[in-house]
Amino acid sequence: MSLLEQIFAFCCIGLIYFKKRTYIQSSPRRTASPPPRATGLARPAGQGGAGRGRGLISARAGGSVRSMAVRRYAIIGTGAVGGFYGARLAHAGMDVHFLLRSDYDHVRRDGLRMDSPEGDILLPHVNAYAHVADIPPVDLAVVALKTTQNDLLGELLAPLVANGADVLMLQNGLGNEALAARAAPGARVFGGLCFLCSNKTGPGHITHLDYGFVTFGEHRDNGEPAGVTDGMRRLAADFESAGIRTKLADDIVAARWKKLVWNIPFNGLSVVLDAMVDRIVACGETRELAERLMGEVAAASTACGRPVGEEFIRHMMGLTEKMRPYRTSMRIDYELKRPMEVEAIFGAPLAAAAQAGCPCPRIETLYQQLTFIDAQRER
Repeated sequence: MSLLEQIFAFCCIGLIYFKKRTYIQSSPRRTASPPPRATGLARPAGQGGAGRGRGLISARAGGSVRSMAVRRYAIIGTGAVGGFYGARLAHAGMDVHFLLRSDYDHVRRDGLRMDSPEGDILLPHVNAYAHVADIPPVDLAVVALKTTQNDLLGELLAPLVANGADVLMLQNGLGNEALAARAAPGARVFGGLCFLCSNKTGPGHITHLDYGFVTFGEHRDNGEPAGVTDGMRRLAADFESAGIRTKLADDIVAARWKKLVWNIPFNGLSVVLDAMVDRIVACGETRELAERLMGEVAAASTACGRPVGEEFIRHMMGLTEKMRPYRTSMRIDYELKRPMEVEAIFGAPLAAAAQAGCPCPRIETLYQQLTFIDAQRER
């Protein structure tokens, strides 16, 4: 994926495109046929039911890890993100279990549907659950909830981790992996940065518009970079087998700071100014404000030991000028009167910057404005 593609996709989750939706096939829409499913879950010799790494047999080849047996996944949050990746993994033959709330009855009855330019997927028989305690032991719990629901992490992860699951956090913002590690002591925690344009368009119905690329990294409790681990390679192997391109980051925290360089100015300003990204960039005053906000994110990242650099900011702003008009995910949440991810995208980075002695007055002002706006939603 080019840098332009990655930047364009930074806030694509939940976008409403201002272009005609097109598909790569010229014939009527097709439903992709699933590959043959494995009938059982292989276990390494001598491993019990609650052991870690259940069902994983892997071999190193050319510096990569190739999964030799089906792994079990639990998708916690079957929306635009979890529904997309869960459907792709299940279609590729992984043993996937979906936790649902309002869509539970619909998905149990009619299955899960994912429309995509790359081929539609219909899963008529889905491992669907209304309660996390009913999910059988899995290898990986994929958290694809909005960060506004992270207060539920403890109760959602406890029964899965008790049975040996590791955790993958597919969320926006900073510090989510650390939250998961505290909520699930003893679990290996991974982070994933999704570059995806996808909407939940109905009960059990996901509409994929573009992209799907994921960057994986592994969390360390001491805050240090984990490097590229075998666990990350196993994740990448599974996702690649489902046709999802991946990248491995040796420092998940640094990768999240880079994403914040774009997310903080444009998510925040799109709500406060009630403006599309193209309008923000086209106006000299608001463009300058966005650049100054980017500069504060870069200063904070440097103070926290993960320097981004001025060159990255210039690339970001230059490429943003070429983006199509769209609404950010935070603005969509605001318009639909849903809780906005203010704390994960603004509060957590500000707290980290303050601890490092780095003032961020413009980000602080934007944070205060968004906190006020978010509070009005409940009135």
